Amino acid sequence: MAEIFTPFLTAFILAYALRPVCLWLERHRLPRAAAAGIAMIIGLAVLFSILILFITLLKTEIPLIKAQFPEWVQNTQSWLGPKLNELHINFDWGTLKTSATQKITEHLNDNSDALMSSTLETVLTSGSSVIAGFVNSVLILFVMFYLLIDWDHFFKLVRNLVPLRAQKTVHHLAMHADGLLSQYLRGMLIVISIMSVFYSVGLSVIGIKGSAALGVFTALMIVIPYIGITLGFTLAILAALLQFGPSGAIIGVLVLYGLGQFIEGFFLTPRLVGERIGLHPVAVLFALLLFGKLFGFFGVLLALPTSAVGLVLLQYGWSRYTQSPWYQK
Repeated sequence: MAEIFTPFLTAFILAYALRPVCLWLERHRLPRAAAAGIAMIIGLAVLFSILILFITLLKTEIPLIKAQFPEWVQNTQSWLGPKLNELHINFDWGTLKTSATQKITEHLNDNSDALMSSTLETVLTSGSSVIAGFVNSVLILFVMFYLLIDWDHFFKLVRNLVPLRAQKTVHHLAMHADGLLSQYLRGMLIVISIMSVFYSVGLSVIGIKGSAALGVFTALMIVIPYIGITLGFTLAILAALLQFGPSGAIIGVLVLYGLGQFIEGFFLTPRLVGERIGLHPVAVLFALLLFGKLFGFFGVLLALPTSAVGLVLLQYGWSRYTQSPWYQK
């Protein structure tokens, strides 16, 4: 069922995120269909920009691994070697440097033909997956376009399905969830923009190559609680090690990311996003695992906002339960 619902859920979330853009274009006297089309083009441009950012990050990090690894081994030897000698531990640094450099070079350069052939073979053998991915992409674009055009009509039909006695309550819950999600999305966009500049400038001052791509990547990963910032921090530490070895750059990265977490967690997020969603950290991790298992990486991105809607319903259900005669008596 997850395979069936994933394209529709994806289209709905993307349409919800792009609806303010569509409404803004409509207010500037564009036809609804044209506004929906332009909003979709803007959304796709943002997604492709993020994809290009990831590719740029990989193109920066992989050559660094190949070029800087021998120097990193040498720096580690000069720093760690005397300490090992004091403990009478003999370590063949030359063999490590030669064999590791050879392996990295083989995997990243010498076997490029084999890599391309194996990739082509994988693509050909998984043709059904490619076709399914293409069909899902077309389906997402199709559903998203018509949701943007018929958004009000769609929710009018949904409202008519709700019994009259419950419409007021359902409308109140929907507006509450919509306000929470809108605040979350707008706040996260501002936080990501500010932290992109912060991390990019900070990494540039430290001297990390590809600082802009790595800084923006780290800021984007804020949308995945705990896991995202850990991934960005790990990449920054790896880049500093590959470029400078065990040096002051590592301390600089530690200070930069510690300060970034302090600014984002204590100032930006509480004021721009609110106290996150109000979920306990254990509930956040559970939501990440659950939605990631059901809908893949896209589910991880949706875990927090979807949990916010669930929290609204849970709070309403709990209040009704505690006010019921059955509970009180």
